[in-house]
Amino acid sequence: MSAFAFITTHIADWINNGSSRRDALIRRSMVIAIMVTLVLASLWLIPQAVRAADPNGADTLGADPNMAVNMAWTLIAGFLVFFMQLGFAFLGSGLIRKKSNVNYWTKSFMDFCIASLGFWAFGFALMFGGSKLFPGLEDGNSFIGYSGFFLSGAGYDVSTIMLWFFQMVFAATACTIVAGAVAERMKITAYLAYSFIIGAIVYPIFGKWVWGGGWLSTLSILGATGAKDFAGSSVVHMVGGLAALIGAAMVGPRIGKFNKDGTPNNIKGHNLPYVVIGTFILFFGWFGFNPGSTLAATDLRISVIAVNTFLAGVTGAIVAIYWTMAKTGKMDIIAGCNGSLVGLVAITAPCAYVSPWASVVIGATAVPIMMFGSFMVEKVMKVDDAVGAVPVHLFGGAWGILMVGVFADGTYGGVQGLITGHWGQLMLQLVDIATVIIWVGITMTITFWMIKKTIGLRASKKEELAGLDVPEHGIEAYPADVTPVAQ
Repeated sequence: MSAFAFITTHIADWINNGSSRRDALIRRSMVIAIMVTLVLASLWLIPQAVRAADPNGADTLGADPNMAVNMAWTLIAGFLVFFMQLGFAFLGSGLIRKKSNVNYWTKSFMDFCIASLGFWAFGFALMFGGSKLFPGLEDGNSFIGYSGFFLSGAGYDVSTIMLWFFQMVFAATACTIVAGAVAERMKITAYLAYSFIIGAIVYPIFGKWVWGGGWLSTLSILGATGAKDFAGSSVVHMVGGLAALIGAAMVGPRIGKFNKDGTPNNIKGHNLPYVVIGTFILFFGWFGFNPGSTLAATDLRISVIAVNTFLAGVTGAIVAIYWTMAKTGKMDIIAGCNGSLVGLVAITAPCAYVSPWASVVIGATAVPIMMFGSFMVEKVMKVDDAVGAVPVHLFGGAWGILMVGVFADGTYGGVQGLITGHWGQLMLQLVDIATVIIWVGITMTITFWMIKKTIGLRASKKEELAGLDVPEHGIEAYPADVTPVAQ
């Protein structure tokens, strides 16, 4: 059998095997959409390749001898951020029940694959077109870019592709935040459809406004210019956190999460060591996330950024674990892990603009913000966030954006906050928060509503009670160790 015949046969089996007519139609549509995208890409790429800027790097290195070390630094930082995907997978897996773990691991693996492909085809151009940061990104305006699609033409350049890779892993991070919040009840076809949309459209357009030379980066208030989000408290974490809140609200709570009177029940996860392992991996990856956002090893501020990141993370863990000890008399390692993560999320925006003492304050104060967010999501909104993603990423991200306007000391990029007597930056940071809430709130509500009306968001009651692993994947994460008996 030829390779082509082998592939097409297995695609046909995947479409039709064990599926209802509706599911088969959905799968056929997905395959057709992917094939059409690839055909259009090839029609675009082949004639554009001749207009490549510097695909081998000789001219770039000649023009800037520092480019080699800066590119190596940026790519290694991107590899660290990519490794965070494993941290998210371990963390979320440990916090949910074992009966849906194959489903969760599949979502964690496939969401970055699909979001990244969407970011390659469309998102990168929408986000950085018009920024003129590197070749192939010349065309765009303050709201949307329209150059750099498929990394073709002048975008086939070593510097442009370096930027794409680093930004791609950020886009994938924003996407995967949602997986934990909607775990154990969202259909995988619905989740993967969401992954493409956020990676191709929703995340990139807001990112354009902040990082791609868009209107938020040029807005001036009271002498300050541009909302500042150094490594993504709003662009990555608030976008992912708000998408998680909307998705979890629209898919509804897990069966048994809330009693008839609205009081919540604690649904325990299945593997506490996974939670700690995942947190360690995420903490380690954050050293790519924050210092790597300099895009240059020759920017020696990376030492300050790394230390600020570390201090905020450990402070958050300490405050959270002693907070729970004061309330319960017990040291809760899950609280410690979440405290560390919210500290890291909160320092992500201000990490380059503040001093080490301020990073300790930011990490410490992020914990009560997370606790407040948890109360609001579960007790007030009655939303079932299976892993606590929303309080950490949405609330922690918003706190980090505000802290730029409070603690920025003017030593990096001239960014000054309240501690230097300047109010303008704080006003810009508030505009940033309002913008992400409006943009993501509208677009993700429409996205999940459309998915609900077409593919459907939620698995059946029978599938949810049994766990999503066998109905959606045909395998279990922890199959029973039963020795077959010879007949």
